[in-house]
Amino acid sequence: MLALGLLSGDADSPLAVKMILNQGIKVIDLRFISPFSRCDPEDCNNTSELASRMGIRLIPVPNCHDYLDIVREPKYGRGSGMNPCIDCRIYLLKKAKAIAEEEGAKFIFTDEAIGQKPLSQHWKIIEFIEREAGLEGKVLRPLSAGLLPETEAEKMGWVDWPALISSSGEKRMGSSLVNVSDTFDYPCPKGGCMLTERSFAARLEDLLAHGAKELTLNDVNLLKVGRHFCVNGYKVVIGRDRDENNRLLSLATDQFIVLSPVSIPGPVGILENDGMEVLEEAAAMVARYSDNDGKRVQLKVSSVFGGGILETKPMDPEDVDTYRIG
Repeated sequence: MLALGLLSGDADSPLAVKMILNQGIKVIDLRFISPFSRCDPEDCNNTSELASRMGIRLIPVPNCHDYLDIVREPKYGRGSGMNPCIDCRIYLLKKAKAIAEEEGAKFIFTDEAIGQKPLSQHWKIIEFIEREAGLEGKVLRPLSAGLLPETEAEKMGWVDWPALISSSGEKRMGSSLVNVSDTFDYPCPKGGCMLTERSFAARLEDLLAHGAKELTLNDVNLLKVGRHFCVNGYKVVIGRDRDENNRLLSLATDQFIVLSPVSIPGPVGILENDGMEVLEEAAAMVARYSDNDGKRVQLKVSSVFGGGILETKPMDPEDVDTYRIG
């Protein structure tokens, strides 16, 4: 028998998988790769290694443009930041349902624990999410099975109900889990979604508030880099170190003007092409973060429309902060 695990990749994932494997059921780990994950890229490699050690197959599924559309305009609202948790969970379950049918998996299971999160893991919300995804009563949650109505997998005898754990929220890590948790390393213990972070959420909210007709992966990657400012409705992003400067240059499409100090060390800054009216302010902001010694700074200005040299006085730190996002 085969089961498909819709797993978060945090400390609970190996526990849920081990409980299913212990019942003689083969497991596929469906790992959604979110552009908003806090995990480092190398955590994906660690996850693959963990899957190999546990003897399960890993299917990576990137969240792509249809997911970004949900983030931009969720049907069921947002959580504490810009996180559309209910819409996101429905999206993931619909994807999991389709892949389970393709792979011939008998049932889907997750590593959710009831009460662990304030919104998307309470029972009434879970029922609603399952119903919207076309999976009502069909998703097994082994970490909280004793607290929930029986699922199809339990009713059909596909899993041994007494072997499942009854747990809720922080109480789930009982003595019965200790031997299991000692067996595995956790690929992404910090986990989480950047959409719940105040500074990142503020950047995304600003982007959408200024009329972005769509949300792209380039937009998301740019939101993760540098200091972000809004000057009279125009986005300015300034790097904080050499790596971020290089990252900004790689993300600066033809839609941006690039500014960088000419003869002194300093950051790269980018400004939207149609923001020429605030070019002086943007240049003064970039100059503020350069090694300027209080003197005027020469900046190279580059864009698809041409370039040149602009000389400016560094902006006062207090004035820069009035434009900061997040």
